[in-house]
Amino acid sequence: MKRDRVYRPILRSRRGELTALAHLSDDEAGRVSPIVEADPDDGLGPLIRELRPRSETIAVDFGHVPEPGGDPEPLARLLAGLGIAMIPVLRPYESGLRLSAHGRAARMHLRRAVLRLRPHADAGNPAEADAVAERVLRATALDPDRVDLLIDLAETACVPHPTEVEERARRVLRWARASPWRSVSVAAGAMPPDLDGLPTDRPVTVGRHDARAWARLGEPGLGYADYGVTSPVRRLGVQHHRQLPTLRYTTDRDWWIYRWARRGGRSDDRCHDLCRTLVTSPQWPSAGARYSWGDAEIARRARTARGAGSSASWIAWSTSHHIAHVLRTLPRG
Repeated sequence: MKRDRVYRPILRSRRGELTALAHLSDDEAGRVSPIVEADPDDGLGPLIRELRPRSETIAVDFGHVPEPGGDPEPLARLLAGLGIAMIPVLRPYESGLRLSAHGRAARMHLRRAVLRLRPHADAGNPAEADAVAERVLRATALDPDRVDLLIDLAETACVPHPTEVEERARRVLRWARASPWRSVSVAAGAMPPDLDGLPTDRPVTVGRHDARAWARLGEPGLGYADYGVTSPVRRLGVQHHRQLPTLRYTTDRDWWIYRWARRGGRSDDRCHDLCRTLVTSPQWPSAGARYSWGDAEIARRARTARGAGSSASWIAWSTSHHIAHVLRTLPRG
């Protein structure tokens, strides 16, 4: 099984996640190929132009943009102007017209694409998977050796019966070995969609069951992908309440969730107390503020109560630390 040895975080097209990408180090930029999920009204192009992510490639998934719409070619040209190669993400349920447009966008730069296959929804058996792959490759006019296969288990890897899910993933991997895909990766996500029910003013853990499922598969050459520090389950509706300062801090087996309500009503004071608690905790890395850009921002807020940031800032710092942590745990060779 071939692997191109990059980490593929699946990220929302929001300011927080894109800010984290804008602060990747030179080494991180060469090892991270993010998959950004476009939304119908998120203004992804202007946001990318403003923040200028440092990734060498960005895969863009238009699967949540209703058709007709979501033309990948203008965005591909915009990214090219910033020195970033866009890789279209192919979804089995997309129309032939959109898949054809993805194929044209792929040929503008690297002649590459990502096929995002959800075995629990897109193909229940090898015959269905064969039909999906044949349709997508024919519509895009791409060969499989130009396509990175992403097996997306979403939240299913985190159900109470992981053995069943892992066996399903192994069946898909056995099917994948029959084609010369450019690479094969497995993605899953375990972060709850809503953290509002968690306790405040003390860190609590959420298990990184997605990372554990990938490790248990133990396939040589299998690439790693995840949903960063967010949930694969999209919340419906709009939040109208003011969010508490919240950090989602990644360690080997868990996320440590810090939600802070104490220290009065000022957000600056609450964020200062949260960050001060984190940097004196056992979870704080020995490299401290040098661990990532996000850790440097957390350390700065621990020193002063000025500048608490916003929910986008907290996601940016959390995502930056998460990317740095994942890259430190993945093999390079």
